[in-house]
Amino acid sequence: MLHRLRSKNLHTWLPGYGRHWWQQCRKPWTGGLRHLVFALCDHYEPLWNQPTEKVGQERVRAWQDGYPKLASSYRDADGRPPQHTFFFPGEEYRPQFFDRLEALIRQGFGEVELHLHHHDATPESFRKEVLSYLDIYAQRGHLSREKSGRIRYAFIHGNWALANGRPDGRQCGVDNELVILFETGCYADLTFPSAPDITQPNIVNQIYWPIGDVSRKRAYEWGERARVGKRYDDRILLVQGPLAPTRRPGSLRIRIESSALTATDPGSALRIRSWVKQNIHVAGQPNWIFVKVHTHGAPEKQAASLLGEGGHQMHRELACRYNDGIRWKLHYVTAREMVNIANAAMDGHGGDPNDFRDYQLTPPPIVTSS
Repeated sequence: MLHRLRSKNLHTWLPGYGRHWWQQCRKPWTGGLRHLVFALCDHYEPLWNQPTEKVGQERVRAWQDGYPKLASSYRDADGRPPQHTFFFPGEEYRPQFFDRLEALIRQGFGEVELHLHHHDATPESFRKEVLSYLDIYAQRGHLSREKSGRIRYAFIHGNWALANGRPDGRQCGVDNELVILFETGCYADLTFPSAPDITQPNIVNQIYWPIGDVSRKRAYEWGERARVGKRYDDRILLVQGPLAPTRRPGSLRIRIESSALTATDPGSALRIRSWVKQNIHVAGQPNWIFVKVHTHGAPEKQAASLLGEGGHQMHRELACRYNDGIRWKLHYVTAREMVNIANAAMDGHGGDPNDFRDYQLTPPPIVTSS
């Protein structure tokens, strides 16, 4: 039992969860209409487990064919279908994969952002690699742009090892990764939660800014919660999904809820209640609740669930319980839109978050030209 507990790396995050739980107990909800801002971020890896390129193409084809059938059955409070953010690994880029994903994006079902696995990298090699993939994605019309033409993007680190976050230094190698990400145009990292992985920070269930020396190893361990009236313009934002100990369905046994959708663990009613209960929001704007979940959606078993009954189960529950217009309004968003809405909250805006989907970070050209 002791070995099993150690393997869950509870020491990395359970104290942080305890602080989060205590803060929630001290600030009970006082009522009124709440907005659920929901993003599904996919570590989308067609070449997961090193299959043939043909298998990779079939995996992308399954999404090209299957996602419109799923998503067209549901709408949020703004009339939009579920949004899927494909965090595509740069090292797996193939033109034919993007040809198929872009058919989905032009139909209004999501956006592409950057995912990257790298091992034993240096700051120089990491910067060069990021810029090369950003250039490829941007040439195809993806990623947000400033008026100056500067590319802006969201990021997820492969194998969770952001800022060289593993004790053994594997799967990364770059301590000052947060600095390089910001300098290359990254506006937000959406890697976490990673529990039970050792890379999980002690800050949980927050949207927050890294503080202190952001060039140090595991710089994401030190942070300041996002709040109304304060925003940094010299670092990236960290957007976390829900993390909590919770019970297993039909059992008193405890499990770790880390907001990961898998073939065997889809978005059930019990899980969705747990996600919402973590009450992730910008301090001072409690009416906007942010739920970011993640998946590895390309492999066949995950795709079958996400595009089949697992996906339908999740969206039925969201529509039934969180979009009645009285207690809840549901907003399906991309990663970019979620960050825009968080920024608007920090700037003191209220009302309907739908008004702030494109608040500062503009839609990528492929979206606006569709």
